Amino acid sequence: MPGASRVVNGGVVAYNTALKHSLLGVDAALLASRGAVDPDVAAAMADGVRRACAVDGVPASIGLATTGVAGPDPQDGKPVGTVFVGVSTEAGTRVFDLTLGGPRNALRRRVVSESLVQLKKVLTETDT
Repeated sequence: MPGASRVVNGGVVAYNTALKHSLLGVDAALLASRGAVDPDVAAAMADGVRRACAVDGVPASIGLATTGVAGPDPQDGKPVGTVFVGVSTEAGTRVFDLTLGGPRNALRRRVVSESLVQLKKVLTETDT
């Protein structure tokens, strides 16, 4: 989309659990003890996105991260449809728990949609 570079510095896809640690700085002990599908992991990922997308040493204004189980099998003891969305801003970091259903592709689309809903909620609350 023309002009997107004025508001989007970049992004990180850290699908592999080891990358959550090496790229986003999620504590390795946290990942080892709780697994990747955890609210504290989502928070750390969102904070890590802000740092990873820093420009000239200034963190990005917003970090948005998702971690969850799209299926077909449970992961880290969490059932399919368990999702945590982390939103990090200068005001702090919030995590939203989602429980979604449906086939894998539909679930993944809903995670994107619901993540944007939660981001809008945080930004609206911050603006007031």
